[in-house]
Amino acid sequence: MYIIEFFLLFLATIAPILLSIAFFTLAERKIIAAIQRRQGPNVIFFWGLLQPIADGLKAILKELVFPKRIDFFLFLLGPLLTFLLSVVGWFLIPLSLNITMFDYNLSFIFFFAIASLGFYGVLLASWASNSKYAMLAAFRSVAQLISYEIFIGLNILPVIAFTGSWNFIDIVITQAHIWNVFIFFPLTLIFFVALLAETNRIPFDLPEAEAEIVAGYNIEYSGFIFALFFLGEYSNMILNAIVIVLLFFGGWLYPFESIITPLTPYLPQSLNIFFIIKILFFNFLWIVVRATLPRYRYDQLMDLGWKVFLPITLSMFYTYVCLGIFFGSFPFTAQIPFIMNTNILC
Repeated sequence: MYIIEFFLLFLATIAPILLSIAFFTLAERKIIAAIQRRQGPNVIFFWGLLQPIADGLKAILKELVFPKRIDFFLFLLGPLLTFLLSVVGWFLIPLSLNITMFDYNLSFIFFFAIASLGFYGVLLASWASNSKYAMLAAFRSVAQLISYEIFIGLNILPVIAFTGSWNFIDIVITQAHIWNVFIFFPLTLIFFVALLAETNRIPFDLPEAEAEIVAGYNIEYSGFIFALFFLGEYSNMILNAIVIVLLFFGGWLYPFESIITPLTPYLPQSLNIFFIIKILFFNFLWIVVRATLPRYRYDQLMDLGWKVFLPITLSMFYTYVCLGIFFGSFPFTAQIPFIMNTNILC
């Protein structure tokens, strides 16, 4: 009985995530088609709205092909781990003050730790595939993910220090008067670019560079287990859009407080429309970047990270810490009820 209840709860939780991923793929195809002045999917139902359902059924019904001399257990564990880790991250993200699975004091550290495990799925899949092409892509992916996770962590530390908490909800609440993007604007830009590299999106999709290493680490996969990689990737994209909104753009808080406050009795309180608009905006940016920018070379990707982002991020980190220690709080935010807490970084 408990197993059935757990299974139903799992389905009720994961179904909205899968639907969001499915229709995000449709939105991506339609927006890229509009940018390239073509129609995109338009056959399955009105305006192609059921195209994701058809693609999902096709992936499920396709034949599974397993190459010889693979490590069968690790071969299946790789894509499954990639997808499950992306789903676990959703349980740590608050969608409002009252809608969250786990309200944990160190929720951001826990989320960052779960996200950092994502490259293990790629590494296991490439190792188990017994393919040199897959291993080349895995080496690229691991180096890329580890490198840009350093910049993500350094970008977040000033925000955590000014907030005085590692909790997502506390970070959002401290933006009631001014969003973090206005205080940490350079860090916001670097964080956005680093998220593109973390999710293997153009212009940083080097692990999947088709013209160079023949489709990348998932070259030996087919059918539904092949689709698990893409489900994990698109789940991470939506999740990263929510994270950047929570950290820098006020989360679910209404913008323009003096204008919105008289209208709050007439607006939904649990999950407001502005939060959804912010998330959709960043998802739209992921798509536009893919449609407009060319792919970087791998040496350019590493140079951008270690020779450009790392010096800028370190200098900005020390600048914000020194300002916080000197002023006690950021000089332009005297009315904000939080103090620079450098002890939180220790």
